[in-house]
Amino acid sequence: MQKTFIKNLALLIALNLLIKPFWVFGIEREVQEVVKTENYGLYFALFNFSFLLNILLDFGITNFNNKNIAQNNHLITKHFSSILVLKLLLGGIFMIVTLLLGFFLGYEGRELHLLGMMGLNQFLAFMIMYLRSNLAGLHLFTTDSIISVLDRSLMILFCGLLLWGNVLDRPMTIELFVYTQNFSYAITALITLAIVMRKAKFTRLKWHYPFFLLILRKSFPYAILVLLMTFYNRVDAVMLERMLPDGKLESGIYAAAYRVLDSANMFSFLFAGLLLPMFSRMIRFQESVEQLTKLAFTILITPSVVVVVASLFYGEDLMRLLYAHHAAESAEVFGIIMGCFVATSLTYIFGTLLTANGNLMHLNLMAASGMVLNLLLNLILIPHFKAVGAAWSSLTTQFITALLQIYLAQRIFKFRVNIRLLVQLVLFVVSVFLIGSLCRSFFSNWVYGVLTLLIVGGLSSFAIGLLHVKSILRVMKYG
Repeated sequence: MQKTFIKNLALLIALNLLIKPFWVFGIEREVQEVVKTENYGLYFALFNFSFLLNILLDFGITNFNNKNIAQNNHLITKHFSSILVLKLLLGGIFMIVTLLLGFFLGYEGRELHLLGMMGLNQFLAFMIMYLRSNLAGLHLFTTDSIISVLDRSLMILFCGLLLWGNVLDRPMTIELFVYTQNFSYAITALITLAIVMRKAKFTRLKWHYPFFLLILRKSFPYAILVLLMTFYNRVDAVMLERMLPDGKLESGIYAAAYRVLDSANMFSFLFAGLLLPMFSRMIRFQESVEQLTKLAFTILITPSVVVVVASLFYGEDLMRLLYAHHAAESAEVFGIIMGCFVATSLTYIFGTLLTANGNLMHLNLMAASGMVLNLLLNLILIPHFKAVGAAWSSLTTQFITALLQIYLAQRIFKFRVNIRLLVQLVLFVVSVFLIGSLCRSFFSNWVYGVLTLLIVGGLSSFAIGLLHVKSILRVMKYG
């Protein structure tokens, strides 16, 4: 499993490094500059609002299916047709509830139209995730890796034509941006559906009401977990936009900083996508997961710490490079919000392990506590500190919930407390901060400084012994 993890992680990272940074820093950034911060702030708030209701779209079926298919490959043929019908029903319910709730919250006209189109995007995105869970469950990681970047690749093509191809006689609008996403998600969903239908030996859609109830009952704990974690991850932008008189502007400022975190989190999410089916299969066959957990932890914690420290030292420079408007305000948020990258990286490892083991009650209690904490902090901090207050709320919540998951994993799996690893981790964090301070003082050109910090900081993990080239190569060779 360690060999499989390393090989497929390398493929995933390579593909995503080619596509997703250009989407975030090329397309999305350019769209925000063209449509202006307030319009993008509205888009960001509506996007997060539609995300809050994804329990209705998925109901935990994707995580349940990933774990279930990984442990019992033959069930894909038996279950796929009925689950597909169930997903379509849930999609219809989601669209109706999203538009009604948006109407009652005061969205109207253009805002409601945008919300509907973005709701369609959410439906298509979650349908793709469900279909991909079948590929991951079958350990078809190469196919899954290619599908993981297909939607963004299409969006880059279509948005690039609209932004720079002079195919229209008017500039890009936020509506056109959403429509290109509709089209790209639809194409990706159809291609993925065709692949999975072939693997599942699909013949026809099946309406099986008792089966629907059975799946919903089994996936319900996963649904609650997704709802609670989505809430404390996505509610910040919605509260900013709704609570403040200049909410659209503050949401846009927050979005500018959050965009980099979201891009970084994409790579942490790749770990979870690989680890869930691997952990699930290992647990079923009573294999030890300690070494795979340690391997994933050391590989992910190294870049996350280096990126966070680089963000603290060079955040304002990066924001001024990316944005012409409100760069200073976004930089203040950025220095805080990027700290979440370490916490979310830990969550994607230890939360995934607990999910694979079926510890949903523990995770739901943790997530419920995180949601309550995040709401209270936002209600207190947003009126006084605006986007900065939302950033502090998110950082506090993410770290507390991540530490709780580490504690739960250690207790449930009886991992030994690795004192040597903890000492190496502390030395690594201190050394990266010292390297960052030296780079900031020594280099007058910030680009040289940040590149040196990223390279030397990464190499320090090998010097300290947190990562070992030989052990990674040994895993690759002998598995």
